[in-house]
Amino acid sequence: MMRSKPDEDDYWNSSKCRAFTFDDDYDELSSLKESKRAVNSIRQFVVDEDEDEDDMVKVSWSGEPIGSITWSIKETASSTKQEQSFPKIDSGPSLPRQGSGYSLSSLFKGRGKSGSFQAISESFSEPSTRNFAPELRKPKSEYKDYVSDWSPEETVKRMQRGKFCSLETFRSLKDKMQLLDQAVCANDGNVITAVLIYLKKSLSKEVLSRELMSRDVALRHYIHYLKEMGEQKLLVELFKSLGRTEDMALLQYREHLSIKDEVRRKEYLKSCISLPFPPDDAGHVQDHYTLLERQIIIEANDKHLENKGQVEVFKKHPRKASILNMPIITTLYYSCVYHYGESEGTYSSPANIRSTFKISEKQYLLTALSARAKLKEWLDVGSLFTTKNWLGYTKKRSPIGFHRVVDILHKNNAPAQVLQEYVCLVEDPNLKISLAQKYKCHDIVIDMYKDQKDRQQLIVYQGKVERGSPEDKKIQDILNNTQIRWKN
Repeated sequence: MMRSKPDEDDYWNSSKCRAFTFDDDYDELSSLKESKRAVNSIRQFVVDEDEDEDDMVKVSWSGEPIGSITWSIKETASSTKQEQSFPKIDSGPSLPRQGSGYSLSSLFKGRGKSGSFQAISESFSEPSTRNFAPELRKPKSEYKDYVSDWSPEETVKRMQRGKFCSLETFRSLKDKMQLLDQAVCANDGNVITAVLIYLKKSLSKEVLSRELMSRDVALRHYIHYLKEMGEQKLLVELFKSLGRTEDMALLQYREHLSIKDEVRRKEYLKSCISLPFPPDDAGHVQDHYTLLERQIIIEANDKHLENKGQVEVFKKHPRKASILNMPIITTLYYSCVYHYGESEGTYSSPANIRSTFKISEKQYLLTALSARAKLKEWLDVGSLFTTKNWLGYTKKRSPIGFHRVVDILHKNNAPAQVLQEYVCLVEDPNLKISLAQKYKCHDIVIDMYKDQKDRQQLIVYQGKVERGSPEDKKIQDILNNTQIRWKN
């Protein structure tokens, strides 16, 4: 429907929102009032729409209502999974996304759901939602102790003072060796060890061994460090590269100490026989293998006999410990206790052990004497010192001296008659009198003073014996004998 021009002018002039006009009769105040009413009407419309939004139920993409228990559980699980999958980057505090009391419409309206612009300003001023400016980088001078390239001498001095030093700056072989030489010159074992640990990580074994060949102090520290750390394999390779075959063999031989099973240890010792030991050490390794092999046989046999309970010596003197891995002298003592008198052809015979391991006569006599005296076998003790000459006469002799025999017998509570027999065999007169007085062999003391014609000593000794005893009467009879020509 087409309107005429006057009607069209009336329409625009009667509108609530009047357009701009150049007419002089335009009332500016009335136009402002009309604009204010229009804004208020729009504002009321927005408020009504916002209230409608509050009444609406918001749902997530999965269909659960936002804020429900199911929605909360899924949100928590997804956030936990994201934290495990990706490292968390802390970019400073931020405003919480969930639970916010503000919406875009509320900002346009100039107030929050619970109040006004004052609530918004207060929420932004809370400590939990403050925005901090990024921390400024520290001055370069403060990083001097960590990033500066120190010389070897300065690095060693700082290490001695306990300050942090990065050795990674020494990358070339020349720089690393200068650092090691400087540490050796400082005579500080801790610094030398620290530098060697770095060289061990940064250099190959061949290069490090070659460089240490001309540096004895550093080499000793390195060997000691490897021993303390238990790096036996690396030590063997080091000794081999240095040409120190004897040290390498000894190190490999010591590995048998860590083997608990006796059979496996025996086999390992057998493999060590072929190592490049010096002649004397090679003999010891062979003896060690032979001894362990024999101990395994003796232990198995004696354990069987002891369990059967048919051998008298095992009944009277039960075994207190196993013989395995015992020293050669302990093995000989064990053999003298449980296998004395066996033929030399048996492994457990004392004579066989003595000949196989080349035990000296003195060592054998001391060990056998202690074993047989412990069992109170005095006849066996006498047979140890009885010898025959080419005419068939018997005589007692002792390579260890009869004074030591007397001491051993006394420790094993030998009777007075046995002690007196061996005190008489002591050759030195003064030592014989001293032993006789010590072990109360009165007859020997009295006869010695009589032979020496020492009347004064005999009278003094008479005061030491019990009055009225046979010894006292014997001394009195000697003193009354007028045929003795006393020297005092």
